[in-house]
Amino acid sequence: MAMTNPLTFIQQVRAETAKVVWPNRREVTISTIMVLVLSTLTAVFFFLVDLLIRTGLAGILGLVG
Repeated sequence: MAMTNPLTFIQQVRAETAKVVWPNRREVTISTIMVLVLSTLTAVFFFLVDLLIRTGLAGILGLVG
């Protein structure tokens, strides 16, 4: 692997960084709200699945024991 001159490397990094399209405030806000909503929905889903499994197992163990 060829070694790159540090000055050339920094110039290349700056050129690549200039190509990045940063999100605006509205896009960040919408993405944050979507993450919070989907995380909450996922937590509720797994809570309900856990409750269903726990109730089912308690019922089965109640019949057996």
